[in-house]
Amino acid sequence: MNLKDDLVRSFSHAVEELFSTMLGAKVVPGEVTVEHQAPDAHDGVISIIGLAGSWAGTGCVTCSPTVACRFCSQMLMTESTSVNEEVLDAIAELTNIVIGSVKNDLERELGPLGLSIPTVIYGRNFKTKSAAHAEWYARRFHWDDDVFEVRVCLTPSDRSATLQPHVFGSASLAD
Repeated sequence: MNLKDDLVRSFSHAVEELFSTMLGAKVVPGEVTVEHQAPDAHDGVISIIGLAGSWAGTGCVTCSPTVACRFCSQMLMTESTSVNEEVLDAIAELTNIVIGSVKNDLERELGPLGLSIPTVIYGRNFKTKSAAHAEWYARRFHWDDDVFEVRVCLTPSDRSATLQPHVFGSASLAD
């Protein structure tokens, strides 16, 4: 198994399939990058979802507010002109579908994986960081003149390092 190739192939297929079947739209896969650190601060929308099992990590979709509104408008067949709850929910669903498809593909090689509920953040000049010390595999997608990105970070879980109750001591939260 070549993790980078399998991940990129999986999320590329998932994005292209989702846009084709759900939106009747075509996306063009762009450059693939491997990142060793968190990206610089940016503005826009990011949706983050966790993967867990024998391997653990994070998947995310990042886009501009314009792309988020456009996706929501296409998905719900309504007009979304500003980022609101519906737009954030649509981006969460996009993330859930794409990374869920990646999870299903990876389970053939890696065994059962769990998927968390997406968390969506919208703002300006924010930065994200993952505690995992693994590479992020990223691909840009072009939707006409718009661009968005899908990124996945995945690393083997350390099952031998289980959390022991005594690690936290006996102090209560009220102390």
